[in-house]
Amino acid sequence: MFNRILSGDMPRSRTLSAALLLIFLGLALAPFITSGARPLSTAATICVYIVLVASYDLLLGYTGIVSFAHTMFFGIGAYGVGLGLSSVEQPTWTAVFVGLLAALALVLVLALVVGLFALRVKAIFYAMITLAVASSFAVLASQLSDFTGGEDGKTFSVPDLLSPGFQLMEGDLFGRALDGKLITYYIVFIGCLLLFLFLLRLVNSPFGRVLQAIRENEFRAEALGYNTVLYRIWANCLAAIVAALAGALFALWLRYVGPKPMLGFEVMTDILLIVVIGGMGTMYGAVIGATLFIIAQNYLKSLMAEGSSALEAIPMLAQAFHPDRWMLWLGVLFVLSIYFFPLGIVGKLRMLKSAPRKR
Repeated sequence: MFNRILSGDMPRSRTLSAALLLIFLGLALAPFITSGARPLSTAATICVYIVLVASYDLLLGYTGIVSFAHTMFFGIGAYGVGLGLSSVEQPTWTAVFVGLLAALALVLVLALVVGLFALRVKAIFYAMITLAVASSFAVLASQLSDFTGGEDGKTFSVPDLLSPGFQLMEGDLFGRALDGKLITYYIVFIGCLLLFLFLLRLVNSPFGRVLQAIRENEFRAEALGYNTVLYRIWANCLAAIVAALAGALFALWLRYVGPKPMLGFEVMTDILLIVVIGGMGTMYGAVIGATLFIIAQNYLKSLMAEGSSALEAIPMLAQAFHPDRWMLWLGVLFVLSIYFFPLGIVGKLRMLKSAPRKR
């Protein structure tokens, strides 16, 4: 059963299986095992980033395409839902779906145009073209303040079912009120789970095998009769659509859209870091990498503040672990992860699993 759900792509490592199961249970039960807004927001962000990173790995890890336009598609999906809801007096599901469909249509057109004109050039030139397009789109979103809210972005109301004041039933369930925030979280969780399973199925299908063949040797794939440009364009379009859907879910959760959290280049660098940490060319790398990175991003500063207070007797160490230096230590952790896990965490775990068999 699990083999079919995971499209035959089993973790192939007990440690990895245990980690994936722990992450799945933690995200599935997050509203009931945590308290406060911050842990739940962290869990929702992890869900969204797992799908966002996995969709980017479809390009980078499975097809060998280096693109910097992924945040543009993510932002378009978010802005589609946000602008659809902010343009009506009473938020409805019709506004959500109209905004989402408009965003998906724009994403598909842009992905096709970028793919048709840019994927025929060499890798570095394609990366530069996508960077220019993404930067132009971010500037455009910042400048059209009447339409997009400019640098400040836009907050919007959501349908009554998702509003915090909505109560599904009186009383609590395991100490948690069944309100609109809980419903929103499970929409994000289930939506991201289905999108991840779709990507897992895609990379383990004949289509995914061709993408991997293109990554390994494009000339040989062409010699076998595959139209490599067409396959790369399809991969670009599918990855863009999934990224846009992840952006739409993120907008519903935040009830806000803005250029920094949706279109900023920092989001693109985070995606690249997560792909490298988790392991390129494996969907499970997105799960492991996104979980570790988002937790570190949200809690490393707080942990360093506690550590700095505990080390007040040693001024040098207290200054070294000052919370203002959390970005420095995050960078150190990234360098260490690259040094000890050059194939990513998932790649390392699978290599350790196969090493005894080879011996």
